[in-house]
Amino acid sequence: MRTGQITMRGAALFVFVTMLALGLAASALYGLRRSSTAAAVAMAPPTNSSQAALIAMLRRHVKHVFIIYQENHSFDEYFGTYPGADNLASAQARARGFRQYDPIGKQWVTPFRIVDPDIDSPSHSRPALIAKMNGGRSDDYIARQEQDSGKGGGDASDAQRLGLLTMSYYDCDTIPFLWKYARTFALYDRFFQGMTGPSTPGNIEIIAGQTGQTQWARVPSTAVKGATGPGVPVLSSIDPPFGPYPGKPRQPLEIDQRYATVLLTLNGRNDVRATRDTQGVRRDLALMTRQGRAPIPWGWYQEGYNGPNTDVALEGYEAHHNAVQYFGYMRKNDVFWDHVHDAKALLSALHRGTLPERSLAYVKGGSHNHFGWRPANKDPFIQKHFLGDDDHPGTDDSDRHIAQAFVATFVNAVARSRYWKDSAIVITWDDSGGYYDHVPSPQFERCPDGRPCGDGPRLPFILISPYARSSAIVHDVGDTASVVKFVDTLLGLPALSSLPDEKPYMPEGPRDANARLSDLTGGFDLQRLSGTKPVIAASAAVIPDAAVTTFPPRMNCRSLGIQPVPLAGASNAPPPGYAPRPSKDVP
Repeated sequence: MRTGQITMRGAALFVFVTMLALGLAASALYGLRRSSTAAAVAMAPPTNSSQAALIAMLRRHVKHVFIIYQENHSFDEYFGTYPGADNLASAQARARGFRQYDPIGKQWVTPFRIVDPDIDSPSHSRPALIAKMNGGRSDDYIARQEQDSGKGGGDASDAQRLGLLTMSYYDCDTIPFLWKYARTFALYDRFFQGMTGPSTPGNIEIIAGQTGQTQWARVPSTAVKGATGPGVPVLSSIDPPFGPYPGKPRQPLEIDQRYATVLLTLNGRNDVRATRDTQGVRRDLALMTRQGRAPIPWGWYQEGYNGPNTDVALEGYEAHHNAVQYFGYMRKNDVFWDHVHDAKALLSALHRGTLPERSLAYVKGGSHNHFGWRPANKDPFIQKHFLGDDDHPGTDDSDRHIAQAFVATFVNAVARSRYWKDSAIVITWDDSGGYYDHVPSPQFERCPDGRPCGDGPRLPFILISPYARSSAIVHDVGDTASVVKFVDTLLGLPALSSLPDEKPYMPEGPRDANARLSDLTGGFDLQRLSGTKPVIAASAAVIPDAAVTTFPPRMNCRSLGIQPVPLAGASNAPPPGYAPRPSKDVP
């Protein structure tokens, strides 16, 4: 009997045990009646047997994972009035920063709804986020933002505008595509950014489950100084040490990152071809080579990437969002770097049906979209400064309508492809953007500044799949490292924390085996995976092309049939002094 084969008796036993587990799981998980509201009540945690059955079914059915990784929005900012979620109407929200003082305007402010898709960008540096979160009280967003904005000698009215902006939120009238996905599929309301900091740490976390704690423990002299300098763990958005760049890189550059990522384990036995700049991962590479695992194809698809043979990127390419180019062993070895592509290459592969049998794709937009989309607002300032589609707020960045169109373009492409039937799509954001969220975050490890490295504020997270739970709110606690944990679980990869170059320094390091964090499988429906309930049709994920490319979108809360939760005691209108954009302090 060759390796990988099973006898008929073994096969029968496997089927019997699996179906028994599925029957128990179906009884435990789905015996409760579903809520008739827009969001289903979260089910009880699965038993060990049902979880094993679910994972076995996932591995059988889900062959392609697409991670659409957007920028800089908190859960409360995007889903703070979503029905059934831990939202701004909860008692917990009332106890944590729901009412905050505006020192410049000398007024008390509660969360308020906005509809303008073109907004400024609050501070989301590590020090700013730590201060705004205020030890879990979440009550210093306005005051801290006004303080930070005024330090540079900026205009007081603009400082106030930015401070007030931290308490704003959207609903399905402005981001209807995202609300439609949440209502049709699964929305997670306990997902946090892994490192308390801006975008770059989040982009590294989503492939490494850390931002360099292992490297810091191994070589203490590489510790980051302060919260904004180069070093490990990475705490700020410093440009990577290796190109490409859209122009001249900003100095100083980040140091070479030398620890394992899930891209290393995905490469399997092909890791033998990585020979340059392998310090810090040599034993990891050797282990994967020795184990002889077949490589699982992956790709990092980023808008504005201009090919492997140039260090000059196209307009809108954000070098500090491409996690791969922070690691010398990945940037300098083609066995890794050949997996980096322009975002549109994935659309072509989906359309032509040329993806391999299994695949993992990370999808990143940019600060200038390459689809020719224009904001609805014809103001020349808006037309010049808000052409991005990666959802990053701020002048010379993204319009919310265009950002959701980017997401919908890729979701549509998957849904219309032959891969829908065995796919899972993740939509999430790399950091909270400095916007208010009321849920206190878990805490992990100590950073060189003496504070916990993570977690940061809560983020939106949506799972789209034919096997997803419908209209579900998933309360499982996870963070950015959970994405790595999900990939490990689905594809049967060794946890990064178990690898020989990382394990000696645990628990300071990758969190992809941490029992406190979800592996994200709670958003999948065991009955759909087992075939006892119909899967979700691809048409449920498709947003008509005419709607995707129309700004503002034709969808809204009324057309979707979703009623946002009213917030008692809060004003629906912005407070005095609010404006979505600065009047003077612009690039």
